Amino acid sequence: MGPLRFAAAQCQREANGAPLGDGPPLLVTTSVIMHSATAWALLGAGAPPPGSLELAMCVGSFGLRMFGITAGYHRYFAHGSYRTSRPFQFALAVLGASAWQKGPLWWASHHAEHHLHSDSAGDPHSPVCGSLLWAHMGWFWACMEYDAHPAAFQAGRGRVARFRQYPELVALDRFHHGPGIALGALAYAADGLPGLLWGFIVPTVGVWHATFAVNSACHRWGSRRFATTDNSRNNVWVALAAFGEGNHNNHHAFPWSARHGLTWREPDLSYAILRALELLGVVWDLRLPTQEQLERAAARRSLTVNKQAAGPPDKL
Repeated sequence: MGPLRFAAAQCQREANGAPLGDGPPLLVTTSVIMHSATAWALLGAGAPPPGSLELAMCVGSFGLRMFGITAGYHRYFAHGSYRTSRPFQFALAVLGASAWQKGPLWWASHHAEHHLHSDSAGDPHSPVCGSLLWAHMGWFWACMEYDAHPAAFQAGRGRVARFRQYPELVALDRFHHGPGIALGALAYAADGLPGLLWGFIVPTVGVWHATFAVNSACHRWGSRRFATTDNSRNNVWVALAAFGEGNHNNHHAFPWSARHGLTWREPDLSYAILRALELLGVVWDLRLPTQEQLERAAARRSLTVNKQAAGPPDKL
């Protein structure tokens, strides 16, 4: 998908989506205003410079919401890597939704489809079968397939069906913009325009691209520790930015594991926080690969399949 097709697809998605309910994020907020405001802030072209308060708001906003996506949407809702209470389950969902990556059930079921068809024609966001732009951004902001053809994604929805028994999660999944709007309003109330800019807009864009780099960069660049049937790779830079998610080859080898950085050389801040929460009794039953499983998986490294050499990519 080239830039022109991407822009046209975004316009189609905006025209066909419900803005605050089940539909996609608003085109004007996600693709134009948010990125333009971030560029304005970072380039310093007349934007209010950040002080210590704004920098603290930026770091805190980024960190909390990145944890909501990585430990909440991904490791908990999509993979069931640990257990927790119903109140903390909802807290994780609210944190994830405040990052404006749609609702927890949508996100988790979409991600399940990625694992079921990783780097094949059925993968919703593969740079191997599509393009790097599609894998990084297009699947989320432009694709109408998931919303317009729900029957094609029943396998992913089935993986997270157990969470539909909780009405608060179903409601949040539908009105997923609410936590982000509330966070933006709170940042503005606390510090005016600088607070909105550095406490909400800049870190939101940062969380988007750190998360989306797992889908794009981590299927193109990095090392392969395990012989998985896809092109997943461990990328230390993405792992640092995305709290451990960049250890993506490890994750595809053990998708149910609460820990993605399997050695001290593989950074995984989300797992470190989960371990601390486990000690406090907030989460429990963290699922981890055994030493035997690690050794068995490492022994299969010679069977690595590089799908980039498998043939021409499908057109999306």
